Amino acid sequence: MRNPKFFLFVFLLAMVVATGSARAQISPRRPAAELGGTAWQLVKFEGGDDKTLTPDDNAKYTVAFRTDGLVSVRIDCNRAHGAWKSIRPNQLQFGPLATTRAMCPLESLYNRIAKDWGYVRSYTIKDGHLFLSLMADGGVYEFGPAIGVPAQAQPN
Repeated sequence: MRNPKFFLFVFLLAMVVATGSARAQISPRRPAAELGGTAWQLVKFEGGDDKTLTPDDNAKYTVAFRTDGLVSVRIDCNRAHGAWKSIRPNQLQFGPLATTRAMCPLESLYNRIAKDWGYVRSYTIKDGHLFLSLMADGGVYEFGPAIGVPAQAQPN
C-alpha cells in the first residue's frame, strides 16, 4: 500500500499547478478608467510635516494619464514619460520616469517631485481635483484640471 503522505503531496502539487494555471489566464487589470484620458496641473503639495509648497506657475507642473497605461509629465523645465497602473480602486503606482535633465531654477519643485514620484501609492478625486498620496503619510499632491494639456499626448 502506498504512503498517505505521497498522495497528500501529489494532491497539493496538483492544487499548486491548477492555481498557477488559473492565475496565468487572468489578464492584468487595465488602468483605472477614471484616470485614463485625464490631464492635471499641480495646485500644491502638503507634506507630512504640514509644510505646504505651491508652484510659481501651475501650468509648468502637469500630468496626463493616457488610457494605455502611459503617463506624460511636465515638471517645471523638464518633460518626462513613464507608466502607471491602478490594480485596485484608489491605488496608484508609477513606474520610473524617463526625463529630460535641464537645470531648473533653484525655487523649482522639480527635485521634490522627482524624488517623491515613486512613492505615490493612492489617489482620490474629490470636487474635481486629483489628490496623489505618498506612502507612509509622506504628503499629498493636489492637482486641478489642466487647461491646454492633451491627455493623450505622446510621451516626450
